[in-house]
Amino acid sequence: MKYIIPRRQTYPLHTHRPPSIVPPTEQILKKRCPFKNSSERRDNPKAHLQPCFLSSYLKASNRGTLTAESLGLAEQRLRVPLQLALLLPGQPCLLLFLPVLLLLLRAAPLAGGQQLLLARPLQPQPAAQTAQHGSGRRPRSGRAGAAAETQAAAAAASACATSAGGPRDGAGPGGAGAPHLPRRAWLSPAGLSPVPARLSPVPARVSVPAALGGALPAGAVPPASHPGRGRPRPAGGALGLGSPAAGSPRLRCRALVGAAACNTFPTQGLRMYADFPMKYILVTGGVISGIGKGIIASSIGTILKSCGLRVTAIKIDPYINIDAGTFSPYEHGEVFVLNDGGEVDLDLGNYERFLDINLYKDNNITTGKIYQHVINKERHGDYLGKTVQVVPHITDAVQEWVMNQAKVPVDDDKKEPQICVIELGGTIGDIEGMPFVEAFRQFQFKAKRENFCNIHVSLVPQPNATGEQKTKPTQNSVRALRGLGLSPDLIVCRSAKPIEMAVKEKISMFCHVEPEQVIFIHDVSSTYRVPILLEEQGIIKYFKQRLNLPIDDQPSDLLMKWKKMACRYERLLKVCSIALVGKYTKLSDCYASVFKALEHSALAINYKLDLMYIDSTELERSTEAENSVKYHQAWHKLCKADGILVPGGFGIRGTEGKLQAISWARTKKKPFLGVCLGMQLAVVEFARNCLNWEDANSTEFDPDTKNPVVIDMPEHNPGDMGGTMRLGKRRTVFKTENSVLRKLYGDEMFVEERHRHRYEVNPELTHCFEEKGLKFVGHDTEGSRMEIIELENHPYFVGVQFHPEFSSRPMKPSPPYLGLLLAATGTLNAYLQRGCKLSPSDSYSDLSDDSSPEKEFPYSDTS
Repeated sequence: MKYIIPRRQTYPLHTHRPPSIVPPTEQILKKRCPFKNSSERRDNPKAHLQPCFLSSYLKASNRGTLTAESLGLAEQRLRVPLQLALLLPGQPCLLLFLPVLLLLLRAAPLAGGQQLLLARPLQPQPAAQTAQHGSGRRPRSGRAGAAAETQAAAAAASACATSAGGPRDGAGPGGAGAPHLPRRAWLSPAGLSPVPARLSPVPARVSVPAALGGALPAGAVPPASHPGRGRPRPAGGALGLGSPAAGSPRLRCRALVGAAACNTFPTQGLRMYADFPMKYILVTGGVISGIGKGIIASSIGTILKSCGLRVTAIKIDPYINIDAGTFSPYEHGEVFVLNDGGEVDLDLGNYERFLDINLYKDNNITTGKIYQHVINKERHGDYLGKTVQVVPHITDAVQEWVMNQAKVPVDDDKKEPQICVIELGGTIGDIEGMPFVEAFRQFQFKAKRENFCNIHVSLVPQPNATGEQKTKPTQNSVRALRGLGLSPDLIVCRSAKPIEMAVKEKISMFCHVEPEQVIFIHDVSSTYRVPILLEEQGIIKYFKQRLNLPIDDQPSDLLMKWKKMACRYERLLKVCSIALVGKYTKLSDCYASVFKALEHSALAINYKLDLMYIDSTELERSTEAENSVKYHQAWHKLCKADGILVPGGFGIRGTEGKLQAISWARTKKKPFLGVCLGMQLAVVEFARNCLNWEDANSTEFDPDTKNPVVIDMPEHNPGDMGGTMRLGKRRTVFKTENSVLRKLYGDEMFVEERHRHRYEVNPELTHCFEEKGLKFVGHDTEGSRMEIIELENHPYFVGVQFHPEFSSRPMKPSPPYLGLLLAATGTLNAYLQRGCKLSPSDSYSDLSDDSSPEKEFPYSDTS
């Protein structure tokens, strides 16, 4: 059955009212349709003769039914005059010839012999419609009547298609009898002739997906009615519909100057997708810093991505530093390195791990970057002599930066994101954060309310003296946020223990939000539980309504994987202990990515990670004289560990203790992994103890050494510190096939990992090491920089110059860290003998549904 869908030419679904629709034109056309609402039109016996409105909304649930809510949305979104769609945009004067135009179009021939008939009632009605209205009763009014009428629409298409030899699969899974088309549908007198291959002209601003033009290509997977559940979503466009083979409708359409000519087939369900403007979710924090805004923002992005949306993230740090490259790890934790060489806050690492995306340095905004950008524009004369101020120039620069960066693709498919999650660092009320708060106060009106959402994360403390959960800090924080012009749409309450319902109602009352808008996140066993807690409290349904998102309320396959992963993490029984020997062990955030990479690998092989932080200075001989208790405790932890890891770092402090740990791992054949500085120190230790170069050292620690086994790189500028290192993703080429790490990487010829270092192994001395068994199995593309070392006749003694922890993902652990965990648990040889068939990326899908942690992965070498 073919009918015409009036569509607004510059009006994608689920968007705000565009300024391109000329108001006078609409006013003129509204006079031709005097009915004010759907009920009045429905009650009027001549309503079906009005070509101005389409009362049926082509959206059905998965069971083939139409709801009153979807019909109401249709009345709002699809209330577009067909006359305007058939005229050239911006030419209201042509409306004078509308009567003549309609007469001409009543029998206007189309390509392929089809005809287009406007304002003609459907005669005769199918049997299903006759059965429903055969008693002579007038159609019901209101939303109930709309739902009944639109339910019958699908069956009419079924009946008509069946009469033309089309599919005869009935009305749906749960019903018998065929629904019918609404009375106001427009029917082609040509019957069910096929739609022409292309109708022209197609307006530039009307996008019709290619998938709707006909049959799917050979081998292509048709989209289904639930695209977020692991199925591909249709290509961009105003309409996206699946095929009957996938259990969802089939719609073939072409654009005709704002109208779509369609062939429909009876199906079990109908779903409409639409391109919508960018949605912005701002995450702010109150009471204290470090409350978990980054994990909350990452979890929200994970949930939305599991719904089939493309998500990006931006972190705003209100400090004057240009980037995080020169930060002390004790103040801000580790420095996370991106593919483009950006040195950013560790929260961007959370975004990448949770969302499985690759961000850029401009996704981290700092006060220093904004001021530098504005000052440079002022120096170039871009402000034309105006007085440059915080408002409006700084605030405008923030908004412009956010809007531009939100459009940058971060997924492998290189498509523009649809959701941008923005985390504002610090707490509400901080002086340094005021310009950003003011910028977003203005931005919420620029983006429109339906495209902007504010989530406020606050603390609900519970003093041990009383044991009562206090809401006053949250009330004050929300009051301060409102005083600055932002109102929270969701309040996420952080607490040590689950919060009682009475506390939720109290926060709802004093903070002027509904109880459903108060979310509780208590301390959990792992961060993998946070997305699950958010989903269980209905956050998907809230975002769907608040931001008008075309998503399903039910969790997708990706979120189900997260649930299984969280359950497996809590039920693991076997323990693998790793000793991390470093100099920043007092703050766990200093090695956040290293810990996550180890955790991902341990989870992949069904082991619980026991990470023991050891201060490298406590392993030195000087500590034994000063504090023998610390010295012996540190060595006791090192000796009982199943594996040893020496991560990257800078400075001479603690290097002797690291050398002692490396020597012990080499001689006692303990699995060892050295990263960046850890690899360089492994080379120094081997030179001292195996090559008998007692004064071997790095020029970083001893510039005058006679045996400089580690030297600074030629491009290193000793005068500057920020941004002068070898940064970002670089290619490493394997020199030989007989490499453990190459097998762990899937026997690839090269790998691309992220770097952050100023010094490198002296290439002129590599032959001395290889003669004694320390092999340099990987180098850069030019062959001048040593990237990977492996020691012969050792269970696992590997060093890498790059930082593989930055590329590790929960379901795709880093191969060097995976190899360390496999060697520490005695399963590395079995894993390699099987050709690494049980790859880490597939280990989760291979596990049973009950997430049993007892499933072996793989078998032990001793079995």
